[in-house]
Amino acid sequence: MMTYCAALREGQAQCLSKHPEAYVIGLGVPGPTGIFGSTSGLAQQFGADRVLDMPASEGGMTGIVLGTAICGMRPILVHMRVDFAVLAMETMVNQAAKWHYMYGGRMRARMTVRMIIGRGWGQGPQHSQSLQAWFAHVPGLKVVMPTTARDAKGMLISAVADDAPTIIFEHRWLYNVVGEVPPGYAPEPLSGARVLRAGKDITLAAFSYMTLECLRAAEMLAPLGVTAEVIDLRCLTPIDTETVARSVKKTGHVIIADTAHIAFGASAEVSSAIVETCFVHLKKAPVRIGLPNAPTPTTPALADLYYPTAREIAEAALMTVGSSRTLPQEHRPSSMWKDVPDPSFKGPY
Repeated sequence: MMTYCAALREGQAQCLSKHPEAYVIGLGVPGPTGIFGSTSGLAQQFGADRVLDMPASEGGMTGIVLGTAICGMRPILVHMRVDFAVLAMETMVNQAAKWHYMYGGRMRARMTVRMIIGRGWGQGPQHSQSLQAWFAHVPGLKVVMPTTARDAKGMLISAVADDAPTIIFEHRWLYNVVGEVPPGYAPEPLSGARVLRAGKDITLAAFSYMTLECLRAAEMLAPLGVTAEVIDLRCLTPIDTETVARSVKKTGHVIIADTAHIAFGASAEVSSAIVETCFVHLKKAPVRIGLPNAPTPTTPALADLYYPTAREIAEAALMTVGSSRTLPQEHRPSSMWKDVPDPSFKGPY
């Protein structure tokens, strides 16, 4: 049993041990906080030539990382926030994603890019964006969103071993979540969804942190006589529509929850796939839950209205299945903002 953060650290250590050509680089990687603890101790273990800091020049440094990748190395580039990676879009989208195709498979950009989705303590518009749909829209990039500690380690290991450029989106609120992780070098597939909870009345399919909110929603629904099947989608390229379709054919109802904006997001892709593949099995139209079409607010009061929670998912589920039951009144300390996951969470960012 270990935290998501510790699983990331262990996965990187095992990659550095197994692949002499691998290295980790990023702003703050060898620093005292080690990217929220996910790279702590790696520099001491593997040396400063394989665990490197970098200047605040994301575009230029991503170009250098790509250069080392096509020369045979296996870099792990860490962006402390997804938002910072925007500065390197040209290199990732027009170069790394295209070279394998443009050079007939003789050129490989085997690089792994970790991007962390921020949330909480007034992160605001420029430090909290979920831009996974941007990258998933680009052929040539693999895009994954591990939810569990097992996948955090295993999918990272698989990404480093893969010859394709792979983007790993890690939600900051998952870092303290504890889960069972196989010992040793244990890769997990970079494709396929995973059913985390069985149910027969409604399907709750989610990406990343919203999977945990769906699990909580399922617990809220159970005493009201509604059993929800919860699916961790795990990957955006490709999205495992077959697993979702099997569930929807059984339940007839589906809610898709994403960490990003609803408009033009990954939830729309899942929804359209469901309609295209199992329309006749749907009893109601698919429901999408995500962020509103507005930048992230900085104030806690507005953030309380901005981020959907398990309660909103459960209420949407009751409405979708046509239940007349209602959730018990929510009791939350007045000092507890929704924009803090729980009192044990260590911030401030």
